[in-house]
This record gives sequence, structure tokens and C-alpha cells, in this order.
Amino acid sequence: MTDKKKNIKELPDSAAIIEEMVSKYPKKVAKKRAKAMVTNDPENKPEIQSNVRTVPGIITQRGCTYAGCKGVILGPTRDVINITHGPIGCGFYSWLTRRNQTKAGKGEENYIPYCFSTDMQDENIVFGGEAKLKQAIREAYEIFKPHSISIFSTCPVGLIGDDVHSVAREMKKELGITIFGFSCEGYRGVSQSAGHHIANNGVFTNVVGTEKPKRVGKFQINLMGEYNIGGDAFELERLFEEAGITLLSTFSGNSTIKSYAYAQSADLNLVMCHRSINYIAEMMEEKYGIPWVKINFIGAESTAKSLRKVAEFFDDAELTERVEKIVKREMSKVKKVSKEVRPDLEGKLAMLFVGGSRAHHYQDLFKELGITTISAGYEFAHRDDYEGREVIPNIKVDADTRNIEDIEVTRDDENFREDLVKKKQILEEKGYKFKEYSGMMSEMDKNSLVIDDISHWESEKLIEYFKPDVFCAGIKEKYAVQKMGVPLKQLHSYDYGGPYAGFEGAINFYRDMERMLNTRIWKMVDAPWKAEPEIVGSMNINI
Repeated sequence: MTDKKKNIKELPDSAAIIEEMVSKYPKKVAKKRAKAMVTNDPENKPEIQSNVRTVPGIITQRGCTYAGCKGVILGPTRDVINITHGPIGCGFYSWLTRRNQTKAGKGEENYIPYCFSTDMQDENIVFGGEAKLKQAIREAYEIFKPHSISIFSTCPVGLIGDDVHSVAREMKKELGITIFGFSCEGYRGVSQSAGHHIANNGVFTNVVGTEKPKRVGKFQINLMGEYNIGGDAFELERLFEEAGITLLSTFSGNSTIKSYAYAQSADLNLVMCHRSINYIAEMMEEKYGIPWVKINFIGAESTAKSLRKVAEFFDDAELTERVEKIVKREMSKVKKVSKEVRPDLEGKLAMLFVGGSRAHHYQDLFKELGITTISAGYEFAHRDDYEGREVIPNIKVDADTRNIEDIEVTRDDENFREDLVKKKQILEEKGYKFKEYSGMMSEMDKNSLVIDDISHWESEKLIEYFKPDVFCAGIKEKYAVQKMGVPLKQLHSYDYGGPYAGFEGAINFYRDMERMLNTRIWKMVDAPWKAEPEIVGSMNINI
């Protein structure tokens, strides 16, 4: 790749770098990894291998099933005590690592600052840990008097056979509060994605619809797949409130179990992170008739488009007028900042390897700054996240997917919304799109490189080849990448920045990119082994 990055009109074919990356692997590994690397063509999207087990020994970005269930989906919910049943390391590692923010009202419960764990020891592994789990639940209830407790299984729990669901039922009967468990052992799936699915199933089964429907506003929605990293949800709540849209529940940023309980009262579900939350959106439509649409509030243009899509659904003149007023005011502020920073950023190159939707959503922000995304991929995506939902019927169900319980959802005749079913049909006839997601590839440039579950070796080679100006990933990759002289922006936790959602979030991101990409410090970073002599040793073994 040339160092001249300005005015890139066409990306080079990435076949050469793919061949170079896989050539260093053993034959079998090379064959498998090659299927997870494709040169993109938005007009004829190539099939990519995803949601398969990571090759043992490769340094992957992925997390475990437990991390997806407890850390991602339930972690941001403030009024439930989340007990990790397992060794203390699992509980500690998933505690406050994603910067999920919340605002509890006066007198409201907020257990997010606490870390609850059964702290299993060797003797619990040998003789079982159910008694210790019951003791932990009683102790938590005695101290905090919560209305809800959830239990998360870690790897040892599944291996020794502790039945968290039986314990949950027994303790629910004893204490008279909502208690439910998750069989989310870390090894149960290939990545965090399995944990998302398990959490969706558990919340839907045990919480959603347990309270009577309520009507508190004219336009009621649920926001799904928004986790309030760095305060993202607060910015979106501000916009909804001004527009007159009632946000009943967010799954799961700045959320409560109590709000999940009457989430079936919504008129529309908005799905932001498709991978982590589409399951519960599908189940709510099947049981209650609530339609869902894919939206994106990352990027100013995408935020405006999403707000207009909501207004179009409700088809109310006053709502539409308020939305247009908000968009006009906010976009004027965004364009003012964009005009200031874009000249210094336009033409730079970015790579994004993060999450199951963020690597897609944040490309919109980079486009607004004139930054080209030359390579991107997900940690825990499925093929439909890359290629679009139209490929779902062709996705092969493997043994790992079968480890996740397939819930049978039946229609709730008492609360089913026939009016929403009719509304959906009318809007579809007018061209309004429900349940549509075209995937990341459709919006990436031709010849851009798409890689699923990228390894550390592959990241290094990409940086050497493309010489990007910014690399977006997570904490595990941050310092390894920055030692190569490339700034890394965490998009799991935003480092110390944010919010980046909505219009104000776009402005924050513009400013942060201006500071990060225009500092000269990165050009001064050099690995010490390049200047110092390499120490080489040898050893002979006489047999």
C-alpha cells in the first residue's frame, strides 16, 4: 500500500495480503482461516465463514459465553443482583469493565457498582457448590432486599453439574422474589454470541410480560441492543423525550428489570445491535405482535434517518414536525464541527474489528469525516451480520448452536396486538421495511477486506500492509497495536470518551478523532528490538 492516502478512489485487491497471512499457518488452519477472509463486493456479497470455533492457539479477540450473557446483556441492568456462580476471577473480570452508565432515581435500586460472586473454592468443585450458591442468595437478600436476583453459571459449574435453575426455583419459593438462572458456561458457545442468545431467552421467559401492559405515552417504543457505553443512552433518551416518544425500556443500557416486565406495552421495537438482541425482538413479535425495525444511532446522518423512520411508523404530523425540527437544529451544530475537523481527517484510513454491530455502525461516523474503512470484521458475528438477513435460511445449524435452548414461543391471545399487525401490513405495502438488515458488506467499499474473528498475527500483518491511521478494537488489542505506532480507539468501552451516539455523540467522536489522529506522538513510537541487537540462543539435547 502507498503512504499517500488522500483522495483514494479505489481500494487495491486484498488477495495478496490474504495469501500472505494464511501462508504462515499449518495447512489445516490455513484452509479454515482463508474462509473467514474475503475481498468485499457490495454488489455481489461473498460468503464468509463466521460463528465457528476459534482455532486453538490463535490469539483471538473473542470473549466467552458467560461474558456475553452477564457482562453484555444483564450487566447494565441496575435493579437486579447479578450473582456469578463460579471462581472469583469470572465475577471480577466482568465487573464494571464496559463503562455501562446508569441513572437511578431517588430511592431506586442500583447494584451495578457491586460485584457479587459465590467465590467457589477447590472443595466446592469437588463436593458441589449448590449449598454455597443458596447461602450467597440468602446473604444478598438479607443485606439488600432486592426484588430480583439472577444467577450466571461459569465453566466449572457446568463441569461439576450444579443445577442453578433448581436452586433458583427453590430460593424463589423461599424468599418470594424473582430469581432465575442462566446456563451460560463460558465454553457453551463459540463466543459471546451464545451468551447473548441465552440471556435473550432467559429475560424473555422470566421477565418480559410479567407485569400488565401500560399506556403512558402516545408513541411507545423499546430500544434494543443499546448498552449505554459512555452515556450513549442518555443522549438518545434526550432526543426521544424532546420528540415526544415514550421510551418504555432499553435492552439493556440504563435499564431495569421492572421496565422489562411491561416491555410488551410498546408499539415498536428498535433494534440497534442486531447480533446481540434480535432474538428477543423476534420473540416479542411472535408472542405480542410488536414489529421491529433495524436502526442505527451511531453517526449524525444515521441518527436523523432513524428518528425519521420512527416518525414514519407512527404517521403523526405533529411528531414528524418535532423530529424534523430536532434534526435541523442538531445537524446545523454537527455540520459546523464537521467543517472544522474534516479537512485534517479526510483521506485517512481506518480499520475496525469489534463487536457484532459496532464495526459496521462506526463506519458511518468515519464516512462523515471522510475517513475510508479499508478493513473490518466482527468478533462474534453470524453470516447475516455480514451478508444480510436474506442468508439466514441458508445458514447451517451446527452442534454448537444446538447447545442453546430453542424456546417455543406461543401467541399471547390476551395481549396480542392485532392493530400493530394491520399497521405493519399497511406500511409494508407502502414500502416501509421491517426486520430488514442488509449487513456490513453492503455498505463497505469494493475490495475492502472483511475478516471474521481476526487473530493477533493477522492484525499485525494488516497494519504492516495497509498502514492505517487508526485501528478500532478492544482492550486486549490496544497496547499491542499502539506499540506499532498506530492509535487504537476502544469501541467496547470508548476508553475514557463518549457518548458517541446521536448528534452530540457524533460531535464528541469528531473531536476525539481530530485529537487522536493529528497528534505526532504515534510517529515517534518504535519497538526497542528494532534498534537493539536480538539475543539468539540455541540448545542441544542429547538422548
